[in-house]
Amino acid sequence: MKRSKRLTQIEQLVTPGYTHIWDCCCDHGFLGAALLSSQSSAQIHFVDVVPTVITELESRLQRFCSDSATRWTTHCQDLTELLLEQYSGRQLIIIAGVGGDLITQFVDAIQQKHTGLNLDFLLCPVHRQFTLRQKLIELNFSLKDEALVEENQRFYEVILVSSESNVHSPISPVGEKIWQSDSVEQRRVVEEYLHNTLNHYQRIQHGSSTNVKHIIEAYRGITL
Repeated sequence: MKRSKRLTQIEQLVTPGYTHIWDCCCDHGFLGAALLSSQSSAQIHFVDVVPTVITELESRLQRFCSDSATRWTTHCQDLTELLLEQYSGRQLIIIAGVGGDLITQFVDAIQQKHTGLNLDFLLCPVHRQFTLRQKLIELNFSLKDEALVEENQRFYEVILVSSESNVHSPISPVGEKIWQSDSVEQRRVVEEYLHNTLNHYQRIQHGSSTNVKHIIEAYRGITL
C-alpha cells in the first residue's frame, strides 16, 4: 500500500543502526511494516493500547510479513509501561498521529521511568508543537533532525531527538531546519505554515485570557 507523505517523511528520518524500533500508537501498522523493509537489522515493535487494533494487525503481519516474522513483535499495552530496559542496543521510539499534549505526557513519562537509558524519539504531533518542543527543552534533549511536511492541507513537524544532552544540536522552541527550503514548493509550504501558525496564536491571544504573546513573538522572529 502506498504510504502517505507524512509517514514517508517519518520513515526517511529513521537512520540505520537501531537495534529496536518502537512504532507506538501504531494503528494499522503501515509505518512499522515499511521499516521492516528499510531497517533490515532492527527489531520492529508495534505498540497500541486497543486490543482489536493489535489483533487485526497481527493477522495482517502474519499474512504479508511472514518472511520477517522473527523481526516483529506486537505489544497491546500503554506505551508508558514498555519495559525498555529489557532490551539492549540503540532504541528509537516513534510516536505520531496524536496531539502534542499527549505526546508530551508520553515522552515525559517514558523518560522519567528510564532515566538510565539513552533513547531516541521520533515525534510527529498533529498540533501543539510548541508545547512539545518546550517539554523537550525542559528535559534537556538534543535535536538530531527535523522536517516539515504538508499533507491534505495540514502541516506536520517531524522531530527526531535524543535524550542525551548536549550531544547534538539544541532544540529550538519554534524549529530551525523546518523553515529552510530547497524548492519553490517547499518555500510555499514553509510560508503558509508560518502564516497559519501566527494566525492561530493571534486568535488565541485575542479570544481568551491565555497569554501567548511570547509564542507569537517567537514565531515572528523566524527569518525565511
